[in-house]
Amino acid sequence: MNRFIETHTDETFDLIVVGGGITGAAVAYDAAGRGLKVALLEKKDYGWATSAATSKLIHGGLRYLQNLEMGLVRESLRERLILENIAPNLVFPIPFLVPGYQDIKRNKWILRAGLTIYDLLSFDRNRTWDRGKHIPNHAWLTRSQIMAMEPEVRAQGMTGGSIYHDCQSLYPERLTLAFIKSAIKHGAKTANYANVVNFLFSHDNKIEGVRVEDQLTGAQTNIKGSLVINCGGPWADIILNLADKTGKSKHQIKRSEGIHILTKKFKTSHAVVMWTPSGRHFFTIPWRGFQLIGTTDMDYEGNPDLYKVSRKSIEGLVKDTNDSIGDGRLTYKDVAHAWGGLRPLVDDQTEGTYESSRKYEIYDNKADGLDGLITVEGGKYTTSRYLAETALKMVEAKLNRTPKTPITDKMFLAGCEIKDMAGFMLELKAAYPEFSPETMDFVGRNYGTESRNLLDLAKQNKKYAEIVCEDGQILASVIYAIRKESARTLEDIMMRRTGVGNIGHPGKDRLEKIAATAAKELGWDDARVTQELESAEKLLRLPE
Repeated sequence: MNRFIETHTDETFDLIVVGGGITGAAVAYDAAGRGLKVALLEKKDYGWATSAATSKLIHGGLRYLQNLEMGLVRESLRERLILENIAPNLVFPIPFLVPGYQDIKRNKWILRAGLTIYDLLSFDRNRTWDRGKHIPNHAWLTRSQIMAMEPEVRAQGMTGGSIYHDCQSLYPERLTLAFIKSAIKHGAKTANYANVVNFLFSHDNKIEGVRVEDQLTGAQTNIKGSLVINCGGPWADIILNLADKTGKSKHQIKRSEGIHILTKKFKTSHAVVMWTPSGRHFFTIPWRGFQLIGTTDMDYEGNPDLYKVSRKSIEGLVKDTNDSIGDGRLTYKDVAHAWGGLRPLVDDQTEGTYESSRKYEIYDNKADGLDGLITVEGGKYTTSRYLAETALKMVEAKLNRTPKTPITDKMFLAGCEIKDMAGFMLELKAAYPEFSPETMDFVGRNYGTESRNLLDLAKQNKKYAEIVCEDGQILASVIYAIRKESARTLEDIMMRRTGVGNIGHPGKDRLEKIAATAAKELGWDDARVTQELESAEKLLRLPE
């Protein structure tokens, strides 16, 4: 993975994608797969913002049924299946427990009716390429069965409940990266740390490209293309206003804050759907030896560049958890890590963001006097692939191209070419018996068919076989992230390539060892190492 802006000359593209989150990644992949010349530009690192601030789920959106958004739920369930197929190592089924209570919103009969519709809408859920995956219909449980199964769930007022299945994405940052790699595999050129600072206009006032600043060197360059698509997520309106030379544009999207916390493992074996007193649902999910809890859904006003998780938000989620599960004694000190992000929502005049739809809209900005620009707003991680497919219909029409059949639902993502996950893991473990089961499980799932490249690095140099986090990740992953995956900062390495930082601070010694390894590869001097360590410490430290 090379940053093409470092060597760019005067190449003109068919499509310039602005934004390297899951939406931009999916658009770039779909477009490149149809034979378009594609450039993707991301102002920081791939998938660093909203795409990384997820509940680690690929799901149908059960709660959207209460808004009667049947089409969105069906679309999400279909895309859940497709992602299971094209990324078999990164997306897999997990069971959820949903307790029912006496009030109307959590009534067991309403829940059961909703889950029955959910089952019907996911009628094709077991048409997986890997026949080892299976999602059963939901099952009804009595109150006593639930308490025997999950004694930490609140018993007061419980009338029964259900077990149903959705899917988990163990590491969504790497799933986003798999889309980026797939786009590159089909000819797309990409660059992280490439910030769009202006738009280029032709003599007849049509957008013909963008001016980009390399965030690593400060150099600026022009990237020309027939069409620009704005996939900026929470920054989409800022990018759109940047393109408006009149300065009169007041376009503004609706933003929602969602945070998650990671705590000590609960005495639960299932993911559990929990409810706040106001009726908002959230999850507690076993993940990498910890308990993942989230998400919140609060209006956010202000500059998205200034967003950060607050102690108040974390304490609010801790309180919600204590009201719903466990012994009620979870505290701020029990939080090992917290993350948050801003969701871009289509403003549908609803009261607050929890009730807002997760649908998306695709605009041809020609109507705003910005011919040559398309803007995507809204959406959810699960449906990003189909959003891209939909957006390409407009792209091809504006480019006067004969529509081509999309390929992204028919091919494995890069690094995910696995027909039988269980068999793949057995073969991988047999080929590398010198590594621990924890390392093999972690590397096999997160790197898929690229696992051998990483493990071979560790075999060639034994120091790279050193384990650098609790679930078995090894130091070789740092080398691989830099050489093969365009990681340029310690934060890139810790949070979006190796996963070491996603479960909290790894400890001073491990952090310094990772930084020293990166410094040797990237040529950092002592001052840069200190700067990178300080930035990582700030990122990994909870707000005071």
